[in-house]
Amino acid sequence: MSNETTEKVQVLIIGSGPAGYTAAIYASRANLKPVLYQGIQPGGQLTITTEVENYPGYPDGIQGPEMMVHFEKQAARMGADIRYGLATKVDFSQQPYKVQIDEEKWIEANAVIISTGASAKWLGLESEQRLNGFGVSACAVCDGFFFRGKEVAIVGAGDTACEEAMYLSKLCTKVHMIVRRDQMRASKIMQDRVLNTPNIQVYWNSVTEEVLGDKKVEGVRILNTKDNTTTDVPVGGFFVAIGHQPNSDIFKGWLDMDETGYIKTIPGTSKTNIEGVFAAGDVQDKVYRQAVTAAGSGCMAALDAERYLAEKGLH
Repeated sequence: MSNETTEKVQVLIIGSGPAGYTAAIYASRANLKPVLYQGIQPGGQLTITTEVENYPGYPDGIQGPEMMVHFEKQAARMGADIRYGLATKVDFSQQPYKVQIDEEKWIEANAVIISTGASAKWLGLESEQRLNGFGVSACAVCDGFFFRGKEVAIVGAGDTACEEAMYLSKLCTKVHMIVRRDQMRASKIMQDRVLNTPNIQVYWNSVTEEVLGDKKVEGVRILNTKDNTTTDVPVGGFFVAIGHQPNSDIFKGWLDMDETGYIKTIPGTSKTNIEGVFAAGDVQDKVYRQAVTAAGSGCMAALDAERYLAEKGLH
């Protein structure tokens, strides 16, 4: 590793959603001179949502991409060094920790904050991607409100899918739930709740063949895999609840993770199993996954990093 390609920084933040930008705001104010790399999707998952109505402080709501521009501008105004680039490899074997950017340049950092987020899993249909943000959503809690009084469809069979179906059932006239097998993966109690909710109709042994609609979602074509028949159901919204994938691959082998790949943090902190490496936002949170909780954990990570550096005499 030649010196020309290595840059030394105090705090390196990887990822740029609410967690990363909030960490950058706090770290900048603590004079830690953070460098933030935005990753593959600058602004994170909020850049593929439209209206955000549940973030405090925006009484009239705000567009997700615009909100992330606000976060970024605030971090930049505080002095954060915000850059394009993707972390492609890490070496956490010794201090300072090394992170490779875009497979070419290495950064050495005394503290690393990981806020690489998670990505919703999709079905992979052309119509689903085309109508994403126009009635197709991967977050019922975020977007269900816009479908009050309408019929919607949801795909999935786990606890999250059941929770989201229940949530939608309180807002929507009818919820069409598409389940691939003849049973659900969800816990018994969640299944019972769904099956006892009168306005949720479950389609067993069924898959989504296509999301219907030109400019916005107008229906869904459901294929019954048992008898090979299709049904077109008119709906205004289509929710995908087949899980999220944390963006944590490059940290495998270094950091403790659960079986799905979420980075484990010491409860009540942002600390990982390696001191000086912190995780915030959706890469370590499979429970809440909201912008406001991600921002809160970004704040925690910056404060944890500041304390760590002070204790080590590095700040």
